[in-house]
Amino acid sequence: MREKLEKRLEYLVGTLERMRLEEYLEYVSSTRRVFGRNLLYGMARGLGFTLGFSILGALAMMVLSRLAARNVPLIGEFLAEVLAQAERLRR
Repeated sequence: MREKLEKRLEYLVGTLERMRLEEYLEYVSSTRRVFGRNLLYGMARGLGFTLGFSILGALAMMVLSRLAARNVPLIGEFLAEVLAQAERLRR
């Protein structure tokens, strides 16, 4: 019975070591480090979203301007008006 308990305890200790629980607890206990890292991650994500949206917006404007240039009925008129509004707002 004692051997079984010792094996089980060794297994649990090994599992905790593989999980790096000590390192995680050390990381979480430092409020300044957690705050700094989360701030950095948040800024990086915000920059990524901004760049991605800008690129997709520019691509959408290119596609819309080309559709308007082809003068597709109904769609072309609508897109021409949208592009004209965007140009007015940009200036």
